[in-house]
Amino acid sequence: MPPSPSELRALSHASDEELMQRFQADNSEAAYTLLVRRYKSAIVNFLYRFTGNYDDALDIAQETFLRLYRYKHSYNPEQPFSTWLYTIAANLARGFYQRQQRSATIPFSALGSGEDPDEERSWEPPDTQYLPDTRVDTTLIAQRVQAALMQLPPSFREIIILREIMELSYEEIAEITQTELGTVKSRLNRARQRLQELLRDLYEELYGNPSKQP
Repeated sequence: MPPSPSELRALSHASDEELMQRFQADNSEAAYTLLVRRYKSAIVNFLYRFTGNYDDALDIAQETFLRLYRYKHSYNPEQPFSTWLYTIAANLARGFYQRQQRSATIPFSALGSGEDPDEERSWEPPDTQYLPDTRVDTTLIAQRVQAALMQLPPSFREIIILREIMELSYEEIAEITQTELGTVKSRLNRARQRLQELLRDLYEELYGNPSKQP
């Protein structure tokens, strides 16, 4: 049974970590629902930026939240919840990319999870009307930026999305990607340089060529 509005209101001011501990302790559907509501748009945005396909992003996001449901007891309360959730999403995104590399087409069953119907009720795809990045992506500029992101190696693309779009800290990114902090910074610098090269023409169209300024 979906949580009642009063149950949701009672937990609305709890932190992510408090909600997760409540979910672990008594399988609180209200706590789970609030966590999904807080993170679904951000997770879909991250996955869309990584995959370049909104439908694929929705599929992987759904699997992310189903794994949150199933493996809630693997969460360590001393760890930031957001880092743990992004780690799940990032691992699934990498797996998706690897399957894409092995096959030109990916059957829907490859993303299936055998989820319980009761679990499905707790997931609602984000309304694209309220996703700022989705609205921006209707413009030619954003499409070209996304196309440039897709030309980066996956390890570079993942890090620059987490840092520049999701605004996570270097330490969080290191934990999510299971990479040394120095490697994160090095890859980020190289990703920025490569992205600047890919978007040089766009920059000149928007702001002119600095070398030709009087």
